[in-house]
Formats: sequence, structure tokens, C-alpha cells
Amino acid sequence: MTINSRMTDFNPDMVVPELGRGDTRDGLGFYRNGAKRSVETLLVLLTAPVTFPLILLLALLIACDGGNPFFVQKRLGRNRQVFCIWKLRTMVVGAERRLQAHLDSDPEARRQWNSTQKLKRDPRITRIGWLLRKTSLDELPQLLNVLNGTMSLVGPRPMMIGQRHLYHGRAYYRLRPGITGLWQISARNESEFVARVRYDEHYHRDLSGWLDLKILARTVVVVLRGTGY
Repeated sequence: MTINSRMTDFNPDMVVPELGRGDTRDGLGFYRNGAKRSVETLLVLLTAPVTFPLILLLALLIACDGGNPFFVQKRLGRNRQVFCIWKLRTMVVGAERRLQAHLDSDPEARRQWNSTQKLKRDPRITRIGWLLRKTSLDELPQLLNVLNGTMSLVGPRPMMIGQRHLYHGRAYYRLRPGITGLWQISARNESEFVARVRYDEHYHRDLSGWLDLKILARTVVVVLRGTGY
């Protein structure tokens, strides 16, 4: 399976073949119920001497454009709890107003937004923001969310509060949202928003340390390919 395959080509066995499923049900599994959180926290702390200076450097570059270099937004998390997600700002100041004006004037953009909740040609993105999104570096501040327990390194794509009516599943609410995950390394920007349910159900069913390790490894490939937008 290619990294950017569409949901119509999605085959769970091709993404994570030969995974054991005996200890991954709700309420069972040592990794799921404690070790995952501990391992991910340790990884964040071990890489902090590199990642946190990089975040500060990028924040300084963004600040040169004016405005707050960090973007904070409310998202839905585990058990439907609302939390604040941290990102490096990639959009212009007043981005929401610009988005609405763009959607009102461009029917094709409106169709794309209604389907995927993303735009391939987003007029709100700054020059440095385009690079940050391309490389996914804008998501580095979410390491703070991992430390405070509102997110995981690996999990479902964080959902905005206004998107919950589009999500018709339960797996997302049983997990901590992740900086990376099955959707991010598989369909990424090529599937409709509602298709995320299948990825989340598959991850929830087969959650294990080995699966997380594979997802993290494939994330490096995705970042190097620069497929984000």
C-alpha cells in the first residue's frame, strides 16, 4: 500500500500485517492501559533537547510576520473531553474571515472543504506556513499535549469540535488523539473526513507497541516526502 493511497484502496492487513488481536480489547492489554502513555512521555523527554529549541527557532521566524507564533484551538479528545491543542501558526491573522470569504466566492473550494475539511490551495497559509505544513513541523508543539496527557504520539487525527457531527463512530472517543496515526500515514489528505472512522476502528482494535512503532517509522517517510498541506 502506498503512503498516499485513497480510502477506497484501504486494506488493514496491508497497513499492519499479522498483528495479534487477543489482548487489545477494551479493558485489556498492558501497553494500552499504562505502558503506552509512559513510553511516549519518555520519548518526548528524551528528544526534548532537540525538539524544543527547534520549536523556539521556528516560533521566532513566524513572529517576524507579526502576530502570535503559536496557534491554540479547542479540540475533542478522549471521552469527548475538550482540550486545547498547540501548533505553530501557519495562517495569516484573521484566517477564519478569509476562509469564509474564499468559500463564498469559490464553489469548488466549498465542495472540497465540505468533503475533506481541508483545501489544497488555502489562501490563508503564509509563506513559512506552507513549508511548515509541507514538513508537518507546525505540529511539533503538540509534544506539550503529549506531556500533559491530552494527546498521544500515535492515535486518531485530532478532531475539531465543529466536526463531531461528521464523525459516525466510537473508536475516536476511546483513544487519545495522536500527532501521527494510521490516517496520517495512509490516506492523509486524500480521503473524505467521514472515512477516518475505519482507520480509527482499525487502530483501536489492533493497538500495540509494535503497531505504534511501525506508524512512527512510516511517519518519518511521510514527513520526508512532504505530502502535507
